[in-house]
Amino acid sequence: MGGFPPTLHHLTLDVYLSGYSQSVVTAGGLPVYVPLDVDPRPYLDHLDGLVLTGGADVDPGHYGEAPDGNGHYEPERDELELALLAGAVDHQVPVLGICRGLQVLNVHTGGTLLQDVPPHARYDVDPGEAVHRVVFEPGTVLHGLYGPGTEVNSLHHQCVDRLGAGLVVAARADDGTVEALELPGADVLAVQWHPEMRPVAEPVFTWLVERARARRATIS
Repeated sequence: MGGFPPTLHHLTLDVYLSGYSQSVVTAGGLPVYVPLDVDPRPYLDHLDGLVLTGGADVDPGHYGEAPDGNGHYEPERDELELALLAGAVDHQVPVLGICRGLQVLNVHTGGTLLQDVPPHARYDVDPGEAVHRVVFEPGTVLHGLYGPGTEVNSLHHQCVDRLGAGLVVAARADDGTVEALELPGADVLAVQWHPEMRPVAEPVFTWLVERARARRATIS
C-alpha cells in the first residue's frame, strides 16, 4: 500500500476498479458502494439500479460441480451478489452484469459455467483493446442498443456452459461463446466483455441509468 504508514498496513481494504463508477457517473448516475459485510437486502428499496462487476470466479459448488484447480474464489462475495441479484429481481431493480456479473446471473438462474477457457483471457494486450466481434440477436434489448454487432475486449477465463432458466442469449462471439444475456420481463442485462474499460462510452450504462430513473419515477 504505497504511501500508507507502516502502522496501517495490517488494515483491510475493499478495492474495486473505478471504471465502473466513472461509467455510471458519465451516464448520469450516482454510484453507491455496497460493502461485503452487510446484508444488502433491507436496503434494496434505496437502490435504483445494480451493477454486478467483474472479479473472481463463482464457486462451482453453486452449480453443483467441483473446482477444476484453475479458479480463484471469494465465498463472501458469491453470497452477497447472489442475494443482491435475487433481491433486485424481486424488487424490479434494473441490473447490469459485467463479466463475472454475467456468470453470477447464469448461476443464479440454474445455469453452469465452463471453468477454464484460457484463450478468452487476453491479458497480452491493453485491457480496453477490442480483440473480437460479437453479434447481437435481433429483437433483444442489446441489439437495440448496439445494432447488429460490436467489437469488444476479452478478460474472462470462464463462460456460460448450460444456460440458466428463463434467460435469453443476446449475443455470441464467432466461436459460439455466449457474450450477452437478458432476462425477458425484467430490466436485466449482462455482458461478458468489460464496457467500463473500453475507450468510448458504451450504451449499457446509459440504459441502466435511464431504467433506474424510470423506476424511481414510478415509486416516488
